[in-house]
Amino acid sequence: MGCYYSKFERKEMVSRCKARKRYMKQFVKARNSFSAAHSMYLRSLKNTGAALLQFATAESPLQHHNPPPPAIIPPPPPPPPMSQTSETWTTTSTTNTSSTPLPPPPPPPPSSSTWDFWDPFMPLMEGEKSVRGDEWEVVSATTVSETVAETTSGAAAPLKATSSDETPLELPVVVSSKHKDLIEIIKELDEYFLRAADSGGKLSTLLEIPASSGKINGNGMNLNPFFCSWNSSQRFNGLMKFDCNGMAGIGAVGGSAIPGSHCSTVVRLYEWERKLCEEVKNAESLKTEHEKKSEQLRKMELKKGDYLKIGKAKKEVEKLESRIMVSGQAIESTSQEIIKLRESELYPQLVELVKGLMSMWRSLYESHQVQMHIVEQLKYINNVDLSTEPTTEIHRQSTLQLELEVQQWHLSFCNLVKSQRDYIQSLTGWLRLSLFQFSKNSSTQTKQDSAIYTLCEEWQLVADNAPDNVASEGIKALLNVIHAIVVQQFDEQKQKRRLDSFSKELEKKTMELRALESKYGPSVYSGPDGRITGRVADKRAKVEALRVRVEEEKGKYEKSIGVTRAMTLNNLQLGLPHVFQAVTGFANVWTHAFESVCNQANILEEVKSIMN
Repeated sequence: MGCYYSKFERKEMVSRCKARKRYMKQFVKARNSFSAAHSMYLRSLKNTGAALLQFATAESPLQHHNPPPPAIIPPPPPPPPMSQTSETWTTTSTTNTSSTPLPPPPPPPPSSSTWDFWDPFMPLMEGEKSVRGDEWEVVSATTVSETVAETTSGAAAPLKATSSDETPLELPVVVSSKHKDLIEIIKELDEYFLRAADSGGKLSTLLEIPASSGKINGNGMNLNPFFCSWNSSQRFNGLMKFDCNGMAGIGAVGGSAIPGSHCSTVVRLYEWERKLCEEVKNAESLKTEHEKKSEQLRKMELKKGDYLKIGKAKKEVEKLESRIMVSGQAIESTSQEIIKLRESELYPQLVELVKGLMSMWRSLYESHQVQMHIVEQLKYINNVDLSTEPTTEIHRQSTLQLELEVQQWHLSFCNLVKSQRDYIQSLTGWLRLSLFQFSKNSSTQTKQDSAIYTLCEEWQLVADNAPDNVASEGIKALLNVIHAIVVQQFDEQKQKRRLDSFSKELEKKTMELRALESKYGPSVYSGPDGRITGRVADKRAKVEALRVRVEEEKGKYEKSIGVTRAMTLNNLQLGLPHVFQAVTGFANVWTHAFESVCNQANILEEVKSIMN
């Protein structure tokens, strides 16, 4: 940064260095957000599976509470046919508690064209095979011999992913030879939620997520607003521990970053950028001062002023030139430190992060794909398989908890995608400014030779073009149908309170009538006083009218129970297949996208090694 740069160029450099520092500051924050969002998303997967299992348990009390034999419990009347479609059910039934229970819904229609370019959910064509086992068996749609998962034991072999993003991943086909109840189906879903959560273990290590995170105050309460304190499962007694083979939390000790970790590298880059910015501003100040003093000296020499003053001015100019030289050396040294960190630490870390993302989304794809086939069994369940009991407090709490966890799943998914966009955008912005400073050489060649910039540019394209709205809306749709169940349960309990109120009033009025009858006799024609006998008759008429009202409210309440039970099954049959179809599709797209980024990085490394 010698004096030959124009004043405009120097000011532009100061402005550029400030922008670099700002981008790097954003990158530090984005890395923290990315790490937290990754942790929360994996935790939300675990919690959603546990909440679903708790919900299913509440819906099947016969398996856990040892009630009287089924023969004692009168079966509910079969629901009459209705003209409503299952699609309108979730929106209309929440406000109409007196509606007749719906029959099980038809299979959902084929997905819209949003995902048609990779659609893995079309039915098998004629001639394709599948293998039937004792429980679940998952096999490739293209060949029978390649087993993908064995869900009888809960173990699953990884799906094979191709290296080209033009060829879809081999798709598993799940076939069940056994009719399963709701709890069995949800248990299998939960197992794959756990596998999905464990799929991010390697990436958790790279992002330096500790095995136990979140601040705890003196009362033992976790200050993290997303911490789940639900104690109905051991999973919620503490924060999630990632399966990192004992390496979880390797990046931080006591809240301090370990040198060489990604966090440490990013923080040190920011500190160097701050130092560089100060040095550039200082250099600009010195050069401005040098120009001012040089101009004063030139005028003094032209006027042939005092010899001593001219000598003193010359020494000041020479001193400034010396300081400018030292400043330039400091800038060069700091720039070299940034380049060294960027190339020797940051770039390899970014390559590993991309590989970790590819691996995680491939595993998520595998787990969600199996889950998508597992929930197909829901269509074989009907209301007879579920509880016919009224909604209890356990029902309500488990449904509210499920709504909370699915809401958190939706929020954490949105945060995961957004935080990664912020992460790569801030990094690419910093690279764009730091790699292509003012130079006499062409920046085009520099750009072509920069592997880190190419990697981040490809990564940013993946993040910017992510079809996350489809997956986000799929999770939100599940949240909506669960909320509809919550509203219906509230309406059912409201109807129960009405019935209880009228029943208590009937009991009270009946006791008053019996008191009058015991005093004046049961017959309205008995007694010497017609006024009194008329009073007994009037009271009896009111009691009879109230009894009729109680029977009406009882019928409404029983109908409301049926609506709740039918809605519960119907909404699960609608919501769960849709959400797994959506998240499977997103995971498939991102798996291929990150494979492409990894392949590009490998090509650049091969070219670099050949050139060296």
